[in-house]
Amino acid sequence: VIDVQDPSNPRLLGKLKIPGYSDYLHPYDENTLIGIGKDALPSKQEDFAWYLGVKLSLFDVRDPANPKELSTYSIGDRGTESPLLHNHKALLFEKDRDLLAFPIRIHKLSDSQKQSGDPNSAWGDPVFQGAHVYSLTLEDGFTLRGTVTHYSEADLLKAGSYLYGKDIDRIVRVGDSLLTVSMWGVQSHTEKDVKKEGSM
Repeated sequence: VIDVQDPSNPRLLGKLKIPGYSDYLHPYDENTLIGIGKDALPSKQEDFAWYLGVKLSLFDVRDPANPKELSTYSIGDRGTESPLLHNHKALLFEKDRDLLAFPIRIHKLSDSQKQSGDPNSAWGDPVFQGAHVYSLTLEDGFTLRGTVTHYSEADLLKAGSYLYGKDIDRIVRVGDSLLTVSMWGVQSHTEKDVKKEGSM
């Protein structure tokens, strides 16, 4: 936590050491921040850490000298990525509806990779690309409502280790529907339980 009230003399007020890091911070309310970044674990062989899947965090900054991590949620293994990590426009967040959604590509490790010498260094295979839709409250943290993908089962079988052409880039809400947009087209799902309504 950095005090920038005097721009010529910024001051460190407090800090928090946690596994992983946040690429993007978004205000939840005046005392709480949403962090989106990567989880991390120490290497078994060297003095450094491997970054892993995507990590969601909720930070309490009410006391600037003592920031706290209230809640976390980890997604996928090493290789998991989201456009949100480098473009804040990929985030759909509406606090009054407890709604958080963003596009993500999930990688998972195979059983053989998990049993290797240092599984944290292994790069998982892509198993999903689409949107994750969450409920988010201070009391319960992150709760996955549902997922949306524009890839069919046949697409996934043909793709092997490389998905291309139907990646969801943006999620928007219109009324009680969530619209997901990719180069391939648009799908509509219900907001509350993420059930498909239609596509074009």
